[in-house]
Amino acid sequence: MSNSQSDSQSPSNLRPDFTTTHWSVILLAGSGASSAADEALEHLCRSYWYPLYAYVRRQGHSESDAQDLTQSFFARLLERKYVRLADRNQGRFRTFLLSSLKNFLINDWKRQNREKRGGGQEIFSLDEKTAETRFASEAFVEQPPDSLYDRGWAATLLERALTSLRSEFEQSGKLDLFERLKVFVWGDKSASSYSEMGVQLNMTENNVKQSVRRLRLRYGELLRAEVAQTVSTPEEVNEELRYLLSVIRDGLAKSGNLGEEKL
Repeated sequence: MSNSQSDSQSPSNLRPDFTTTHWSVILLAGSGASSAADEALEHLCRSYWYPLYAYVRRQGHSESDAQDLTQSFFARLLERKYVRLADRNQGRFRTFLLSSLKNFLINDWKRQNREKRGGGQEIFSLDEKTAETRFASEAFVEQPPDSLYDRGWAATLLERALTSLRSEFEQSGKLDLFERLKVFVWGDKSASSYSEMGVQLNMTENNVKQSVRRLRLRYGELLRAEVAQTVSTPEEVNEELRYLLSVIRDGLAKSGNLGEEKL
């Protein structure tokens, strides 16, 4: 990366409302600015490990090889060998990660004597069995690997937003309400469903509708915030949000699981 690139991408030159995006974490880690940046980078690796793992699996690698390849890729990322090449002008963080992975698979894994998990050391602990169970349970959809990666990426953002929403309800002492109403986040339910839920919650049907409306609005805000972390500028948020939702919708339609859900 040239000095001019580095200067233009330094944290001081980022938009005030975009100083905590995934790009800023990558740039800080690449500059060796702080241990906090390293911790944030490891958190990103944990969060987005599955979409990359699934991509490697769909490339034809076995479960064990995919685990080793993905861990080794993130070892390189945490060692900043790929972080140094990051260019925030690329726009979308998912594109940077996938491009880096492709580069790794093509150029850095062409050796018969494979070094597992970054030289034999586990970079960070992951529940790999859960990842493989999730991969095996997903309906196989005839799509290019890049599209399937985007679908996994989108699902990860949806999950992160839902986890944040759950945490908010838990902190306010309303975890039970969240657990009962979360089924309404995406799906359109009939009036009788609201009525039945009202009986369970000792609420009127109208109060349930209002609670669901607030739940959906807050979830939308949290999802938008998640998407904002993955792009370079605020102007790209709406475009990326529309794209990722279309990826989820298309995946559900192709797998025959769209049903009554409307994204």
